[in-house]
Amino acid sequence: MAAPDLPVVAAARGLRVVGDVHGDLAAFEHAVATERFIIQLGDLVDHGPDSAGALRLMIDLMDDGRGLFILGNHDRKLGRALAGHRLRRDPPLEATLRQLSSPLQAGLRERALDALISAPAWLTLGSLVFVHGGFHTGMLIEEPPPGLGPITPLLARALFGETTGKMQSDGYPERKLRWIDHIPAGHVVYCGHDRRSTDGRPWIRAGRNGGRAVFTDLGAGKGGHLAWVDIDPA
Repeated sequence: MAAPDLPVVAAARGLRVVGDVHGDLAAFEHAVATERFIIQLGDLVDHGPDSAGALRLMIDLMDDGRGLFILGNHDRKLGRALAGHRLRRDPPLEATLRQLSSPLQAGLRERALDALISAPAWLTLGSLVFVHGGFHTGMLIEEPPPGLGPITPLLARALFGETTGKMQSDGYPERKLRWIDHIPAGHVVYCGHDRRSTDGRPWIRAGRNGGRAVFTDLGAGKGGHLAWVDIDPA
């Protein structure tokens, strides 16, 4: 899977930025029905009915030079499980692993692992930043580390956002959004992970330094729907 020359592709075809898929293959098929280049913001798998199908579709897009995906926390967990690391497994992960073990998905485990290993934890394109969980200014000057390797501070921010260390009543970590205020003026960060919208559209928030964050997780695979944002050619 050769990496595309993203500035050239974006200038020629434009981009479609797709939020968390979580195994909602039908919605993902609809989202990628475009001539635009796809940037999917991570969490392809878990919760929805067809994580294996979502992975296969993403790999097909990569093979065709039509898209790439950013590593999400669920993707990293799957990749580490496929690579043989010991980790705490949960029902969504177990369901995804069973789907990948189906005779109908021959060869997909190996291809999925290769794709997960190569997926970047963040991506910058001029003044645009694409990341799953949350932004840090270090992402503007540092290349992402191996996504399935040890957790570094920048990788933690990319995968999990900014947390308070407390747990919410729903069992998820409490998250804060102070990082939005550190987005430089003129920059836009496209992210998923946090389901913040209350009106069914991506949630946009401006920071104190003049940057913006666009949150695209609308709950696909979890009872919500899949969001995408089109960016026109330059």
